[in-house]
Amino acid sequence: MHANHLLLEEPIRMASILEPSKASFFPAMTKIVGTLGPKSRSVEVISGCLKVGMSVARFDFSWGDPDYHQETLENLKAAVKSTKKLCAVMLDTVGAELQVVNKSEKSISLVADGFVVLTPNQEQEASSELLPINFDGLAKSVKKGDTIFVGQYLFTGSETTSVWLEVSEVKGDDVVCVIKNSATLAGALFTLHVSQIHIDMPTLSDKDKEVISTWGVKNKIDFLSLSYTRHAEDVRQARNHLSKLGDLHQTQIFAKIENVEGLNHFDEILQEADGIILSRGNLGIDLPPEKVFLFQKAAVYKCNMAGKPAVITRVVDSMTDNLRPTRAEATDVANAVLDGSDAILLGAETLRGLYPVETISIVGKICAEAEKVFNQDLYFKKTVKYVGEPMTHLESIASSAVRAAIKVKASVIICFTSSGRAARLIAKYRPTMPVLSVVIPRLKTNQLKWSFSGAFEARQSLIVRGLFPMLADPRHPAESTNATNESVLKVALDHGKASGVVKSHDRVVVCQKVGDASVVKIIELED
Repeated sequence: MHANHLLLEEPIRMASILEPSKASFFPAMTKIVGTLGPKSRSVEVISGCLKVGMSVARFDFSWGDPDYHQETLENLKAAVKSTKKLCAVMLDTVGAELQVVNKSEKSISLVADGFVVLTPNQEQEASSELLPINFDGLAKSVKKGDTIFVGQYLFTGSETTSVWLEVSEVKGDDVVCVIKNSATLAGALFTLHVSQIHIDMPTLSDKDKEVISTWGVKNKIDFLSLSYTRHAEDVRQARNHLSKLGDLHQTQIFAKIENVEGLNHFDEILQEADGIILSRGNLGIDLPPEKVFLFQKAAVYKCNMAGKPAVITRVVDSMTDNLRPTRAEATDVANAVLDGSDAILLGAETLRGLYPVETISIVGKICAEAEKVFNQDLYFKKTVKYVGEPMTHLESIASSAVRAAIKVKASVIICFTSSGRAARLIAKYRPTMPVLSVVIPRLKTNQLKWSFSGAFEARQSLIVRGLFPMLADPRHPAESTNATNESVLKVALDHGKASGVVKSHDRVVVCQKVGDASVVKIIELED
């Protein structure tokens, strides 16, 4: 695993770039979130996605009803069972999304320099002259000269499917716009984005709350992706809503940053959220193009230092219709990894794209190549410096485990954890080897029945870079005697051997609790 770790800062023999990569058990340390939809909801396709590296399935409630998504989820469960690959579930809310309502689903052609009226009157038919929208406050929010984007997945780069409008005048509740480019809008749903304008709609709509308390509760969702997060208060309200819904108090909230308002409150949002999704589609419209990379790098760095997962979206749009990404996209995926992203989120590419499995496979391969040249040494020093001294007990154990693993060239770090926190802290230091987090279930009771915790914690590590969970047998507590720990360790190592992560004579770093003390030990495997 280490022999092929190169540094871009050192000269690389050019011919070595062409050498084929060795196959490893984990396709990549960086995780891939796939959005399941029309082109990726059969058991067969989902199984293919899991095999090539998808570890989180995203269900986007901007379209489709709960029954449709439930059917997809049942197929996901069947695929997980047959492939024996764990997969977490993410529910993506609609949030404060402006939408054009096209009931007839006929395609609408708009011609440059013509005029089109946006109206809150949803009774009217959508046409080339009139687009009904789902928000009645638009006329109050915009003024002459403001820019509005309309399209499916907003400006994908192929400008024939999305349109750029400029506000010409406001007439009562209607907004009259000049069309800046010719385009054909196809399908039932187009989103509408007004550049840098506050839209007075709730982040968690009543419809979102209903979906979470029915579909979400029934399926014990692992992650809630909170669309259009603009303030830390949005996350607090969502958390408050989840806390009343039984098991969902464990669901992690990922704040989706989609506009300048979210960017301005980024630090407070990061403190409240469990992770961040950088929605580059919408951000790419709110920000001038030359600022997009800067926000990405700054935001990912902040997430890394806080030890919270950073997820990047919209990386290989062109693979929606093509088998290969563009050169810019391939470089973009690699740069996201080098910047420190935990996961890559695929939207339209897997939802309605023609090549969902191939897309995940190619993105995984690019991630794996980029990880080989990730400057772990520099990253480690930066993280330790940022954490400062005195370190907390857990932080010092986590950083020591990673430093030890790198010094002895361990092939894997095994961490025993019940809440998942210790394993996430180790992953925060971005070790070059995989971290196997052995989640020890805890027995809990609500006075009526006993149940084990652990499944949530295991699945939630499926979005953290370099972290690979396995659930231990509940008969083994995390802090118990040496004897039980040894037997769990043996199970973990056998699992590692069977899957090809470790082989005889490899060194393994183990991080575990013995009594009240945390211990990091190095073991060398015998034949």
